[in-house]
Amino acid sequence: MKLAAQDFLTQQNKSITLMGMSGLGKTTLSEILAHAGWYHYSADYRIGTAYLNDPIIAQLREEVENIPAVSDLLDSGTIKFQNNISIDNLKPLSTFIGKIGNPEQGGLSLEEFKKRQALYLQGEIAAMHDVPSFILKAKSQGHAHFVNDSTGSLCELGNESAYKTIAEHSVLIYIKATRADEEELIARAQAYPKPLYFGAAFLEEKLAEYMRANGLDYVALVDPDDFASWVFPELFRSRLPKYDYLAKTYGYTISADDARQVKTADDLNNLIASAMKLQEAA
Repeated sequence: MKLAAQDFLTQQNKSITLMGMSGLGKTTLSEILAHAGWYHYSADYRIGTAYLNDPIIAQLREEVENIPAVSDLLDSGTIKFQNNISIDNLKPLSTFIGKIGNPEQGGLSLEEFKKRQALYLQGEIAAMHDVPSFILKAKSQGHAHFVNDSTGSLCELGNESAYKTIAEHSVLIYIKATRADEEELIARAQAYPKPLYFGAAFLEEKLAEYMRANGLDYVALVDPDDFASWVFPELFRSRLPKYDYLAKTYGYTISADDARQVKTADDLNNLIASAMKLQEAA
């Protein structure tokens, strides 16, 4: 949604999509807006509850089925698994995505990892197509404004229909990392490697490169944490031009430094308006 700065500021019903790498403050800004009465739509929460709930439960069940006592209780319905995912606790989703590599180190086979990656991708695309209906839901619940707190992998969808859907119904705001942010996020990801989403072609290329560099013949020999740590800088840098494309095509860019100064909804609205004015003047 392309708007003049003044039109955005005077909109009675604002809808924005915050996008950018994980760790740059999308959720923090969304929580500031939610405190001011905005409807907070968490993409990962939607994915985990609407599209991956059953696979998450099935995966948990599979992990304990070889324990006879637990298996019997599950079969009899005495106990049931529940996906306790929340906007503040997305660990069930992260655990489901998992890491590729040695099963003795908690890694997934290439086949299983690709299957889960594909399910996540399908869920994320669907969650973006859900944005218009949730904007209506927000209004019906008395929320004048709506924020789509997108995932760090939004730029990886490869689905113009999803991008056009959120662009038609919201203002896309790209939180751009500074050089210092890049260094900090990479250092953090390497120190504490987490499950990641990869584009299929990127995964094939980088996994093969990693295995060649380490003399590994089988994916089952890959150290899951070491691969996640090694590949993150490559993943991070590969996403930057994709986010630049989305911002130039559909939205606006604000710096992560400026985003960190935001304390109120008005602060963010004014920051967005400033980005719009810069684009108008260009």
